[in-house]
Amino acid sequence: MGNHDMAKELYQGLLAQVASEHFYFWLNSLKEFSHAEQCLTGLQEENYSSALSCIAESLKFYHKGIASLTAASTPLNPLSFQCEFVKLRIDLLQDFSQLICTCNSLKTSPPPAIATTIAMTLGNDLQSPWEEFRSLASPYGDLYQASFDADSATLRNLELQQQSCLLISHAIEALILDPESASFQEYGSTGTAHEYSEYERRMMSVYNHVLEKVESLNQKYTPVSYMHTACLCNAIIALLKVPLSFQRYFFQKLQSTSIKLALSPSPRNPAEPIAVQNNQQLALKVEGVVQHGSKPGLFHKIQSVCRNVSSTLQSKSGQDYKIPIDNMTNEMEQRVEPHNDYFNTQFLLNFVILGTHNITVESSVKDANGIVWKTGPRTTIFVKSLEDPYSQQIHLQQQQAQQPLQQQQQRNAYTRF
Repeated sequence: MGNHDMAKELYQGLLAQVASEHFYFWLNSLKEFSHAEQCLTGLQEENYSSALSCIAESLKFYHKGIASLTAASTPLNPLSFQCEFVKLRIDLLQDFSQLICTCNSLKTSPPPAIATTIAMTLGNDLQSPWEEFRSLASPYGDLYQASFDADSATLRNLELQQQSCLLISHAIEALILDPESASFQEYGSTGTAHEYSEYERRMMSVYNHVLEKVESLNQKYTPVSYMHTACLCNAIIALLKVPLSFQRYFFQKLQSTSIKLALSPSPRNPAEPIAVQNNQQLALKVEGVVQHGSKPGLFHKIQSVCRNVSSTLQSKSGQDYKIPIDNMTNEMEQRVEPHNDYFNTQFLLNFVILGTHNITVESSVKDANGIVWKTGPRTTIFVKSLEDPYSQQIHLQQQQAQQPLQQQQQRNAYTRF
């Protein structure tokens, strides 16, 4: 609920009340995360040196928390979502800290008017801070797509973190890089009705305030000034002052969905490649079973399962022949509705180029609302493409026919000398 001061004390009192080592580390990680978020409550606008100290202190507790959370993971409960979410939070705080430092440098040592030309001449990337936040928004989207079993509040939290990255990216572009082409791409909810939490209402209020401020400065655009850098720093502080909300289902998995795949043919040894002749197609059969927990379809229901099959050439052997581009790669996708949680399909793959090929089979699901979720799993097998016996015999005959000619040419060369 964002009351991290109280939560930290509750977690501290519960640490000695559990008998499992994993539960201890789990509660300890929650305590460290609450302590990390509590450090950010003291942020003040215009006080940027203090903001850097608060962020550094928060990062210290976040790193301690992620270490404890990793220790709490087990093979049956790997806590992969929670670990990834916290890692992204750490990356975001580090980028915020770096941007505040950059803005402070611009204020204390303003660049000359020809700084842009000099930087481009030296090959320095002026857009690296902008791209940093753009690229950080992408993993939040990937984590969202991989979280099929998450509740709507947790998914909305991911969207808000992604929007925060895009908002700062938009502010950098509008205030510093290119104010005329700047646009803010907001990621809305999935369309499902939900109640707005207090955290979400406060975050949306911050978004609107920052956008209004950026738009106001954008209309009075001048070369980078104190007002521009101050607006960026204040936007970061406003975002961090809203305590990050860990929803009640964040560390639970009330819905559990997994897919098990079986590939045929399959090698006896995973590292051993499957042999196939280059003039034949490999019929790859993919069977699967959808496994549910105690509450199937609690948040999302599976409508269809999508299988993507792709192959890449790992190592090439034999001579190079002119081969049509369409025959060099395999990229296929099929969707099927599971019956009694079972599904199967086949793919016909070409391996014209001699050598070892890497086949990747990846599964995803489509829910009743038409949203595709990258649930996995991702399976890899190897195929070795061999030359067919007829072509091999022809090439052998050609080599044998060329040998007398080469020997005659060598004799003629010796005779001349």
